[in-house]
Amino acid sequence: MKWNNFFHQEEVYELAHLHPFEWHFTAEAADKRPDRTYKFHVTFSMHCFTRDPLPNEEIDSNLWYQGPKENRLFCFYRHTLSYQLPDIIKSLGDRVCWHTHHGNYFTIELVTQEGEVIEYEVYFDVTRASRKGWLNLIVQTAYVRTEDYKTTQPRKRRIRLDVVAYNTQLRKPIKRPR
Repeated sequence: MKWNNFFHQEEVYELAHLHPFEWHFTAEAADKRPDRTYKFHVTFSMHCFTRDPLPNEEIDSNLWYQGPKENRLFCFYRHTLSYQLPDIIKSLGDRVCWHTHHGNYFTIELVTQEGEVIEYEVYFDVTRASRKGWLNLIVQTAYVRTEDYKTTQPRKRRIRLDVVAYNTQLRKPIKRPR
């Protein structure tokens, strides 16, 4: 889905960097798998730049972002960090990824903000696409752990993107961590 820009106090907050794109990832041969190129259709959910309001938080009515299925609070901080998402996704083949107990995956980007290292968690899922030979990579949410938005990370079990793509493409189940 292509996201509409957000307008607030005569400022335009661009969202074109979160429009869908196609990405090809070539995985080197490993174990019984030959070299393979995986074709992904990448999309981003509005949770990458919006958030739920906090309990008892007073919200300016102009800060709501209207999505196709829900309204959420536009988050200026998430929006700023979201500019990194396309590059993070294009580097997933070289990154450490982990399972979640929900059947999706995440990676963590360490971001330095004014000399402070923060953990930017990026949650995604991979599914078979209707287009033959393609996979969908859906970035479900991305946020920094804070006191208000704590992690939902389970015990970590690593998994490589090429394993996720290979098994998904061949409809082989991926064992979830306990």
